[in-house]
Amino acid sequence: MYHSPVMVAASMEGLMIRPGGLYVDATFGGGGHARAILERLADGRLFAFDQDRAALANVPDDGRIVFLNQNFRYMMNFLKFYGALPVDGILADLGVSSHQFDLAQRGFSIRADGPLDMRMDTTGGLTAADLVNDYDAARLAELFRGYGDLPAARRIAAHIDRRRKLGRIATTGQLVNILAELAPRGRENKFMAKVFQALRIEVNQEVEALKELLLQGTEALTQGGRMVIISYHSLEDRLVKNFFRAGNFSGEVEKDFFGHAVKPLTAIGKLRVPDEEEVAGNPRARSARMRIAEKNS
Repeated sequence: MYHSPVMVAASMEGLMIRPGGLYVDATFGGGGHARAILERLADGRLFAFDQDRAALANVPDDGRIVFLNQNFRYMMNFLKFYGALPVDGILADLGVSSHQFDLAQRGFSIRADGPLDMRMDTTGGLTAADLVNDYDAARLAELFRGYGDLPAARRIAAHIDRRRKLGRIATTGQLVNILAELAPRGRENKFMAKVFQALRIEVNQEVEALKELLLQGTEALTQGGRMVIISYHSLEDRLVKNFFRAGNFSGEVEKDFFGHAVKPLTAIGKLRVPDEEEVAGNPRARSARMRIAEKNS
């Protein structure tokens, strides 16, 4: 299977799908969420985005879906082009798909040796190897601290800096071996996963793309439309939480002259997580965090 979709029933409930509505699946992947949306549509339409060319193989033969092999940060441009505004709901299941993790040549996994790539869009842009070999130590430390929440960020960056002077670091296996002596005993996998996460976020500009999705998504939604975001680490979840709460990324609610809160969205319910049954059947769902918001009138 390309990818097991996470929290499908909960996300469909959150979207409150209308049979004739317009919807966006910002992270098509294996198409699991898209198919669930299509099952609930009659004459409505679904616009699906995915920058990974491998996702093309999963697009169903269904006239109601428009698949766009693009990063979701360009969502508004394409919705305007297709005359598909406003939309009734937007879904995004962030992060890396099982398919991407499982292919060693994509460079996302700490468990299989492959090129140190990590690009979701393999047609261009910097690779993780470019970052590891070309970013200066201070910039690497900033990445590991900000995107990996690694307290030893400076030490990790300095160690990489020393080792890369002996030769280019080109594979995931090389990087894992280089960092092995720094990994806390008993938490080696978690340590490596955080390093890889930090590099992946930078390679794919994931924070910037998420911010654009939230801003554009709010603009694209009709009044009463829903946005459902599934995230997998605290950095993403904090951005989503703050934006749903306040309409900005600081989380501070702005007020008008009369003291009334000025915000475009209202958070619906509390943070939702997968139940034990889903995690047992799909262990990669265990870190999923879902938030739902509705556009104010």
